[in-house]
Amino acid sequence: MTDFTSKVYAVVAQIPLGQVRTYKWVAKKCGHPRAYRAVGQALKRNPYPLIIPCHRVVASGAKLGGYSGGTKSKKMLIDLERQIRKFLL
Repeated sequence: MTDFTSKVYAVVAQIPLGQVRTYKWVAKKCGHPRAYRAVGQALKRNPYPLIIPCHRVVASGAKLGGYSGGTKSKKMLIDLERQIRKFLL
C-alpha cells in the first residue's frame, strides 16, 4: 500500500455515519488537491469496505460516482446510514 493510499483510507475512515464527501474533498485533505481521480483508484482497491466506508465518497455535483458493489448498493448504503443517524440523534 502506498503512502497516498494510506492517507486516503485514514481520511475516509473519519467521514461521519450518514454523511458524504467528494473525491475532491478527500484529495484536498490528503494534501493533493488535484488527485481526486487517484482517490477514486485508491478506494476502488479498498480491502476493508466495512472499516473504510468508501461508499461515503461521491463525485462533485451530487453524482454518486463509482462503487465496487454498484451504484444502487452505494445509494442504498448512504440512505440506510442517514436513517440510522436520524434514529441515533
